[in-house]
Amino acid sequence: MTPNSSFKFAAPSLSRRRLLQGAGALAAYAALDSLLPSYARAQGMNGMNHGGHGAATSLAPAGEVSASGTDVFDLTIGETRFGVNGRIGVAQTVNGTVPGPILRLREGNEAIIRVRNDLAETSSIHWHGLIVPMEMDGVPGVSFAGIEAGTTFEYRFPVLQSGTYWYHSHSGGQELRGVYGPLIIDPIAPEPFAYDRDYIVMLSDWSFMMPETIMKRMKQMPGYFNFQKRTVGEFLSDTRKYGWKNTVDNYRMWSRMRMDPTDFADVTGIAYTFLMNGMTSAANWTGLFTPGEKVRLRFINAATMTIHDVRIPGLKMTVVQVDGQNVAPVEIDEFRFAPAETYDVIVEPKDDRAYAIFSETMGRDGFAMGTLAPRAGMRAPMPERRSRPLRTMADMGMDMNMEGMDGMPGMNMGGMGNTKNQSMDSMPGMDMGGMKMGGGANQGHAAMGDMSGMKMSGPQRTSGMVSENASRDMNMNAMPTPGQHQMAGMSMAGGDHPANMNAIPGATPVPHERDTHGPGNQAVPMVTRSRLNEPGTGLENNGRRVLVYTDLRAISPYPDQRPAEREVELHLTGNMEQQIWGFDGKKYSEAPAPIQFKYGERVRMTLVNDTMMEHPIHLHGMWFHLENGHGELLPRRHTVLVKPAERISLLITADAPGRWAMHCHLLFHMEMGMFRVVEVVGAPPGAKPGDMQQKGEMGKAPASSTAPTNQGATGNAMPGMDMGDMKMDGMDSMPGMKMGGNR
Repeated sequence: MTPNSSFKFAAPSLSRRRLLQGAGALAAYAALDSLLPSYARAQGMNGMNHGGHGAATSLAPAGEVSASGTDVFDLTIGETRFGVNGRIGVAQTVNGTVPGPILRLREGNEAIIRVRNDLAETSSIHWHGLIVPMEMDGVPGVSFAGIEAGTTFEYRFPVLQSGTYWYHSHSGGQELRGVYGPLIIDPIAPEPFAYDRDYIVMLSDWSFMMPETIMKRMKQMPGYFNFQKRTVGEFLSDTRKYGWKNTVDNYRMWSRMRMDPTDFADVTGIAYTFLMNGMTSAANWTGLFTPGEKVRLRFINAATMTIHDVRIPGLKMTVVQVDGQNVAPVEIDEFRFAPAETYDVIVEPKDDRAYAIFSETMGRDGFAMGTLAPRAGMRAPMPERRSRPLRTMADMGMDMNMEGMDGMPGMNMGGMGNTKNQSMDSMPGMDMGGMKMGGGANQGHAAMGDMSGMKMSGPQRTSGMVSENASRDMNMNAMPTPGQHQMAGMSMAGGDHPANMNAIPGATPVPHERDTHGPGNQAVPMVTRSRLNEPGTGLENNGRRVLVYTDLRAISPYPDQRPAEREVELHLTGNMEQQIWGFDGKKYSEAPAPIQFKYGERVRMTLVNDTMMEHPIHLHGMWFHLENGHGELLPRRHTVLVKPAERISLLITADAPGRWAMHCHLLFHMEMGMFRVVEVVGAPPGAKPGDMQQKGEMGKAPASSTAPTNQGATGNAMPGMDMGDMKMDGMDSMPGMKMGGNR
């Protein structure tokens, strides 16, 4: 497969040619390797000796676990020169490495982690997915004040769980600059699966562009980093394939919606280099195996803005753990992987050859690649690159019968006819402003041209779904009644999916309420529905078994089987034109007081995505159970990826007293307002997270619990963020962020 003709950018570090030039850049890689933690370094290496190219030994097996032991670590956050592809910059590191060192804890022990901040700004560490007391959660402005420059903060908490997790800064853009690392917790009880080797595979994105600069560019020009927009050449090709009228109607529809079907990420490979365990693809991180062994790969997505699609050509992957929780094994070829999620898989390479661990971005603008090999120094061949996909009307939450539009790229709607060619000048209201002119492979902004003869006026591309004017102008059917809507894009083939989709809330499409949540939400879908059994745009019908959320099933019933006592619905909203993101049309500084839960109550929280972008939503402090149709075996998660126009329902037992962050884990979406505080009130004195489960008191809230409220405005600045002198409309002021002072 060759790249799509509209593929307009490939960062130097991502091209096949540059990848093969890696052998001539060993000095740069040696400098990089000096900043790698031990689990990512080559065996017996100093720099890049012995042709190791990042070959790593597997993690040592868990030793005997003491229920009363203490795990003690000392971490220092500082700045260190950092090299990527021959360029040198300054990274913010943990103990001098990127990623930071592995923290290996034992379930049942007490963790004491002393963190010293040697930066010139406030910092923090959040233990992603861990159930800890509120004051140990590490979110400045919510759970603690942050770690001031030149001071040390001691985190102390009981280790109540096991599995694969990670840690990262919750202050400004420090996560992007290198403050993150893996965290493994060994279980007390034996795990329900066996393996011979154990590797961490941590994906991240790195940029020499400072976080505040990236954010400024996003605010100044929507789609600034999207260099994969449809070209004039692609338009002409589409007219030959589908006919002039159908093509014009397709482009006009996207224009009237003020959207671009090529939008998959706000920040792409034009700004990012994608790393695997801190190494570029050319540096070739390698995990060794002996043919016939079972190899455990602990995938951790530590990227700030990048959704990855992961595959290992030639090997099946058996998913055994998700977000640190054991699940019923499911064999797959590929999985979509959002920031903050973790997936543990087992592979069994039987042949004496190298296999590529290949992770493509969702928009196909870049990749990270490593190797599984029987010997150090081997490199797997690069898998075939896939052309970038296009958003469809299913992604937009539309239900229409538009004659002749089916089959058009970006539409996915049914039947296609041929029509007589028309003059471009006869297309009133046609907005070609979002179309990129020319077809070069590495064009900059200066290469964008005008299309002479075309009408370029009209609104610029923005996010959302369907504006009121657009929905009136488009020849759409009325909203469907329950049972009439066919769930486009859903395929039950090849998967072990729930037999009764109606057990999943939102399986029957729900017409969207008229309320558009104000100016903070550019537009809304016509209908929203569950998309849990869809692999996601770009992964449909690719001949591979792709993991979907309905595949995930717990291995034993979860403890609290009560039905929900209360319903909370939150809409994920955005205005891409202004880069304002939030819940219910409000960014954090405009949001009401904390969403309050009563201690011990069972809550159903429904997340409705009104935007055209995927959002990984993370709830601190408490687990939730994803309502995916598996009854008493619902999977337990801490982060969930919500597709466009999707409804996802989460069951939550409010068992963690205090204030907890809930936010989109796309860094810049969080910084621009998609952040709320959930507060658990009415806990008895001395109550701690995990107490109810440990004592068998699940669901027994004290009589003195105060009633939850959801009223009142705070106007608080966003926790953990301080934009300093930056003055950009729609941007939250985030205490502790200090992005303007970064070097």
